[in-house]
Amino acid sequence: MKKIELRYGICTLALCGIMSMGSVMEARADYETPEGPAFSQGDYVASIEKGNHSVYVSMDSNEVLGEASEGEAYQILDAEGDGWMEIQVGEKTGYISVEEEGVVIINQDEMAQNNIILNTKIPGTSFSEVKRQELVNFALQFLGGRYRAAGNDPRTGVDCSGFTKYVMLHGAGVTIERSSAAQSQQGVDVSADQMRPGDLVFYGSGGRVNHVAMYIGNGQVVHASTYETGIKLSPWNYRAPVRIKNVLGD
Repeated sequence: MKKIELRYGICTLALCGIMSMGSVMEARADYETPEGPAFSQGDYVASIEKGNHSVYVSMDSNEVLGEASEGEAYQILDAEGDGWMEIQVGEKTGYISVEEEGVVIINQDEMAQNNIILNTKIPGTSFSEVKRQELVNFALQFLGGRYRAAGNDPRTGVDCSGFTKYVMLHGAGVTIERSSAAQSQQGVDVSADQMRPGDLVFYGSGGRVNHVAMYIGNGQVVHASTYETGIKLSPWNYRAPVRIKNVLGD
């Protein structure tokens, strides 16, 4: 993998031992090995001075691991080229671009002088939350679709469990059972205060599950409701839920 030589303002790593937080950092791809062992020794951190910045699973992917926010700092593990830094995020590694405005590199001495503490958890929005929002967006495209008993495709008509089965499979790649009663036996039980977008909410009467919806956040669920309304939004507790399940495995 090609490496880069990092230059800070008017001085290089070879000449300057300490950078100021306000100095201008410039990352250029000279395709040379960085001078000295600084990065391999973990002597530098990526400090977020302004805004929010995506941390990627890899440099060659748009898959976001999380979001680094203003005031956070992450241990640099290596300089990867073209302004990309490999950083430590909890027990994982991620990649952030120091060419973005607001992301600067400082050394350990500067970090101590400014009372900056390294982040030890995955930043901002976790990958699972991103995928859950993508699932919600996928489901919401079918709002207004027809209700059809035993229907399996929201584009032509679907019932409640047919809708959740279709959405989970095609929006998240997760296979669940066909009936609402069977779906309610899958996954992990969660409480109302633990519920996240993408969790399934089950309703029933007489101790028997007879309806299922998917929570989308902000106190609402999306579901294939009735022949009259089709696929619609409702408050999550428009009926008393009998069970809430996480079937996504995160």
